[in-house]
Amino acid sequence: MPKERLDKITALNCSVSRRDARKLIKEGRVSVNGQVALRAETEIDTQTDTIAVDGRQYAIKEHLYIMMNKPAGVISASEDKNKTTVVDLVAPELKRRSLFPAGRLDRDTTGLIIITDDGDFTHRLLSPSHHVYKKYIAKLDAPLSGESVRRLEAGIELEDGTKCLPARVKAYEENGAYFAEIEIREGKYHQVKRMTAACGSHVEELRRVRIGALALDETLAPGECRELTPSELTSLFND
Repeated sequence: MPKERLDKITALNCSVSRRDARKLIKEGRVSVNGQVALRAETEIDTQTDTIAVDGRQYAIKEHLYIMMNKPAGVISASEDKNKTTVVDLVAPELKRRSLFPAGRLDRDTTGLIIITDDGDFTHRLLSPSHHVYKKYIAKLDAPLSGESVRRLEAGIELEDGTKCLPARVKAYEENGAYFAEIEIREGKYHQVKRMTAACGSHVEELRRVRIGALALDETLAPGECRELTPSELTSLFND
């Protein structure tokens, strides 16, 4: 990342508008490397410099990549006037105005979701051509037969004619309940639910537990999040 203007970096990392950032700078509330900076156009070396606002230091980062354990009842959106969104749940120290979920989980689906402000990254993550598999665990009202598993693995056609790419599927029973581990590399509307419904099984609960080689951090309580490490970010595109 090259050198950037102080007002841009302040706005980006402190979740304020550029206009508000310039006001903070003019009021002497922003420091660079421990020294008050009064010029919005001051150039910041994003590799070595540090900034602080009202004494609180911020890391200078072009983009953020956040893992969240999405709870049920929360929608995958940046904002909504009537419903709680995943961005609403982001911890204050990770808040940015431009955050959005990289992909969607249904309102009642739980588990791993990535929140970021990097559009190119999101396109790469979601495009079927990049073959990034997402793993879900579905609790079903009826078991998937061997024939159903084979249909899903071959690429099932849904009732409306939609053709799904081949999935990876493992059906099993645990404590008298029926489950399926399903891995897909696309994200059609209600896809896992529709795929199992085409096989005669209804999804009672659905949880995403992995994207690529990145597994959900099970120490995160529902609604909690944390920033991804560089190695975890890379693992999203490994299988």
